[in-house]
Amino acid sequence: MNPEYPKPTLTGPMNEINRFAPKKAKAADILRMAALLAISCLMLALGACQSARPLSDRMESKYSLKKRKTSISRLRPQGPERCDVPVQVSERAFRAMLDSIEESKGVKYRFGGSSPEGFDCSGFVQYLYNRSFQMMLPRTSTELALVGPIIRKDHLQPGDLVFFAAGADITHVGVYIGNKQFAHASTRAGISVNALYQSYYNTNFAFGTRVIRVE
Repeated sequence: MNPEYPKPTLTGPMNEINRFAPKKAKAADILRMAALLAISCLMLALGACQSARPLSDRMESKYSLKKRKTSISRLRPQGPERCDVPVQVSERAFRAMLDSIEESKGVKYRFGGSSPEGFDCSGFVQYLYNRSFQMMLPRTSTELALVGPIIRKDHLQPGDLVFFAAGADITHVGVYIGNKQFAHASTRAGISVNALYQSYYNTNFAFGTRVIRVE
């Protein structure tokens, strides 16, 4: 009489598959379920790697793949004309923009606002560049983010636009003025100047763009 040997048992993920599989499941069914489990684990691992990338890297990749604008309209005495970006501007004109920022400090935030009576973030940027350089920039922060070449944080120059993201898209824009500071319309403080490396702004920084070049 042949001795009876205990049947081998499965452990780990295969044991889970065996427990939920029908008693008469064929080996092919178990292998197929194992393959699906392996694919699911791989997808989770890839997703974790993607989310672990710095926000600025993810946003740069996303917006570099979008169709970017390489020219904008600029008002001239004879009418609007198309200009390549970055637009060459004088040091005097840039100083005038800094003066406008100083004059605007304390103006309250107003959603949809684009005048000294109240600004939102993109309305303030549009107002500054129109007044100082006669540039006709887009109205929203997501549209502004498509104008000009993308610039990394450590290569910013005065006059560059700086963008911030919360989640998967751009939510805020300001103007880099040098010395690691930027001007913007804050929902809490209105028109103000903040440090680019301040905790919240440093964490949520997406990228910069260059729309002017100061001569």
